[in-house]
Amino acid sequence: MTDPLAAGGTGALRLVPTPLPAPIEPPDRRDGTLDPALEPAFVTGPGQEPPARRLREPGVRFVSTGQQPALFTGPLYTLYKALSAAALARVLERRWEQPVVPVFWVAGDDHDLAEAGHAEWVAGDGSVRSAALPPRPPDAPLTPLYRVPLGPEVAEALAALEADLPGSEFRDRTVDWLRRHFRPEATVAGSYAAALAELVAPLGVLVFDSTHPAVKRSAAPLFLRALAAAPELDRELDRRARELAAEGRDPGVPVGDGATLVMIECRLGRDRLVAAEGGFLTRRGKRRYDLAALESLAAREPERFSPNVLLRPVVEAALLPTVAYVAGPGELRYLPLTRPIYQHLGVRPQRAVPRWSGVLVEPRVDRVLAKFGIALEDLMTPPGELEARLVRSRVPESAADALAALREALETHYGTIGRAAVEIDPTLAQPVEGARRRALAGLEDVEKKLVQHLKKRAEIELGQIARARNSVWPLGRPQERVLTAAPFLARHGPRLLEDVLEAARTWYAETLEGAWDPA
Repeated sequence: MTDPLAAGGTGALRLVPTPLPAPIEPPDRRDGTLDPALEPAFVTGPGQEPPARRLREPGVRFVSTGQQPALFTGPLYTLYKALSAAALARVLERRWEQPVVPVFWVAGDDHDLAEAGHAEWVAGDGSVRSAALPPRPPDAPLTPLYRVPLGPEVAEALAALEADLPGSEFRDRTVDWLRRHFRPEATVAGSYAAALAELVAPLGVLVFDSTHPAVKRSAAPLFLRALAAAPELDRELDRRARELAAEGRDPGVPVGDGATLVMIECRLGRDRLVAAEGGFLTRRGKRRYDLAALESLAAREPERFSPNVLLRPVVEAALLPTVAYVAGPGELRYLPLTRPIYQHLGVRPQRAVPRWSGVLVEPRVDRVLAKFGIALEDLMTPPGELEARLVRSRVPESAADALAALREALETHYGTIGRAAVEIDPTLAQPVEGARRRALAGLEDVEKKLVQHLKKRAEIELGQIARARNSVWPLGRPQERVLTAAPFLARHGPRLLEDVLEAARTWYAETLEGAWDPA
């Protein structure tokens, strides 16, 4: 396999784990094999070996994860998901002594272009920059992202990102990697899948295109079963949501409103099928179908059907021999809600396992932490308190005390001199008062100069704090949920991916230690 970025080190980059607040339970082994008809859905690129060799190993199992497409591969957590799947797969493979393959499921049916069509990064001056594809017109169909071209505007977005990439031995390779995939004629989902596949293939992760015709054909019977059982599933999901709420848990997804678990592409794009009067109605387009019509349509055009967020993991478990799904915080909230779907459709659930989470702390951030004697957590808070504390700590207490004492002394002593002058000659009162005012004015000038220099010094330091905060807590949100990976890869090279993989592997191995079933 060709490594898109070549080998290299991360220098002094630190990985600081920030574990998700969810327990890790060991996955169970499960039987099952991959249907060879699904092999073409695994994405390959130039220089990458076909995945068939690993997919056809006897007893192979999968650790999966996934995400909807995003520009320039999206925020860092996309990579963390892929690398977490690889890490957990390695731990399980060693434990079970059987092949375990990490798979990244690309949810290309997603239609949220506003969410997918932008990317953010930190520029050289420390500011957070962004680039975005043009928004979809309000009256445009909600076309799935696997059929939406990036368009010519992606070149401008890529140029903006390239301009901010730092000069390093990895910069040109990073730029070439981006240019290979994010081309105007490529689709949003296709570019994402291909770029991600090239990046993580050297680490053993396979990327799965869930919109491939073979996948659509294989999933269609499950969609039809979910539609046939829609009223009962809706009731069971509503009951399950109430159970979770009673336990103080957020179900994460609204249910119980008659909506089915199946989406269909129609005149207005991807639309939700809702149970209505013994049949179904598309939520936005108001197109009516009965079950027989949907069965006929699924036979002819299975590509028009797709799962909603609750049905998607069930489809995955039905099609792939998956033992675990590596999930983010939002998924960990709603996956417990899916239990009735697995049970009703007769699909064995995979174990939900939290992904690795962390912060990439670069040397420039560590220098700021050391200079001001602050902790990383201090930067991961809204601006204000830290900055106020910093300014207060920089005002010399001795200077403030001296200024106050000098002012008090001038007032006191000039008062004494003034009274004595009036006794000697009343005409001396005005000259003495003028001298008092000039002395106080001179003191005020000194104080102003001190304050101005302190303010200037504080502004420089506050700017350093702001730039460091943008690196680890950009736009008031966790780094992994905002910043795209390309600048980090341009600075630190592919060793960054290997280091994250190893950090995740160590975390899973240590967390699962002692949790395995002794049998």
